[in-house]
Amino acid sequence: MFFRLRATMLKDLRILTRDRVGLTIMFVMPIVLAIVITAVQNSTFELVNDNKIPLLLCNRDTGDAARQLESAFQKLGLFAVKKADASLSDAGIASRMQEKDALVAIVIPRGYGSSVEARSAVVASQALASFGAGGDSTKKTVPAIENILLFYHPVLQQSFRASVQGALKSAMQLVESRSLLQSIYASLNEKAMPAAFEQQIVMNQSGITEIPVSRNGNRNIPNASQHNVPAWTIFAMFFIVISLGSSVVREKQNGSFLRLKTLPTSYLVALASKQLTYLAVTLLQTAVIFSIGVWLFPRMGLPALNLPSDGWGLLVVTLVCGWCAVSYAICIGVFADTQEQANGFGAVSIVLLAAIGGILVPSFAMPASFQGVIKVSPLHWCLEAFYGLFLEGGKLKDVMLNILPLLGITLLVQALTLYRLKRKNLI
Repeated sequence: MFFRLRATMLKDLRILTRDRVGLTIMFVMPIVLAIVITAVQNSTFELVNDNKIPLLLCNRDTGDAARQLESAFQKLGLFAVKKADASLSDAGIASRMQEKDALVAIVIPRGYGSSVEARSAVVASQALASFGAGGDSTKKTVPAIENILLFYHPVLQQSFRASVQGALKSAMQLVESRSLLQSIYASLNEKAMPAAFEQQIVMNQSGITEIPVSRNGNRNIPNASQHNVPAWTIFAMFFIVISLGSSVVREKQNGSFLRLKTLPTSYLVALASKQLTYLAVTLLQTAVIFSIGVWLFPRMGLPALNLPSDGWGLLVVTLVCGWCAVSYAICIGVFADTQEQANGFGAVSIVLLAAIGGILVPSFAMPASFQGVIKVSPLHWCLEAFYGLFLEGGKLKDVMLNILPLLGITLLVQALTLYRLKRKNLI
């Protein structure tokens, strides 16, 4: 039995080494994907966290509030402010943005400062009247403040524009609150608020400490490599369907199944051989991609991949994910009648399972109607198991609830494969 299995595995290994296209898809493609996607996502993180967004600022007002707002924009730390001449028209601003001079432009209109001061005076008067400290409560209408104009380049996505708007509203709120405090102080004390006292009140804010949730108490913030390398490793595992599925179809077409029935052996030995051979391939894929993340990424200016502390847990998760990928590929090959069917359906199905499984699009970003569908994808459970180790710092026992559904899907696929072979009288 061992000799037959060994001979069959050597045969499968020779077939695999001759499949250059399959080897390229299994190794080169996921490596390129992992590098490119990690670089792109890391650049996005740096744009948000480190780099500054080019901002074209056109201040058409001469009031004190407008100058404070201009100063607040520069102090936000989010923008690289470029000042434009106050006489620049809206069309001129759009022209400069089309030349990629800036991605965002802000125009402070004439009368902004006076409208802020007028509104602050009315609100302060009404507030003092309600406190019984004087003031005129007969002014019921609070004047509106002139709107700030925000121009943005079409390349900025809606979520990014929302972040920019949030920063701008914070700056505007700071200026308007300061103007209101100054009006109230002047009404009560009949003199201007001291600058030191004003700064103490305005800047009296509590800070924010970010704490990523992890199982081992580790507070290291996960980087782009932690997110992308495990995801595209799983994608690589399941894309062995191109090579393995085609191999199974070829054996059906050239009569290998029928010849095995005339020999004192069983096709189950051949199935076991394929599973062991390609399971070793998935382990090699994981080792290669993870090694690139650990050693090559830092040399490329990308964040290094930090491996989980539970090495045995990582090995078990990799084995289970690889076995599921191999089982799925064999099942596709058994059900397909031609190599074109195996390659076409196999590739498209993997992309679809990756899409609904959270690899192409995060699971939390999917609509509510898809939350039940994602659990059908084996790639979802693979990704959750890897993320439990890489992002949450968990151990093997912490990801068992992800491994068990994956084992269930694997056994179901194995059962479908055997059922199809028996229906076709191939075993």
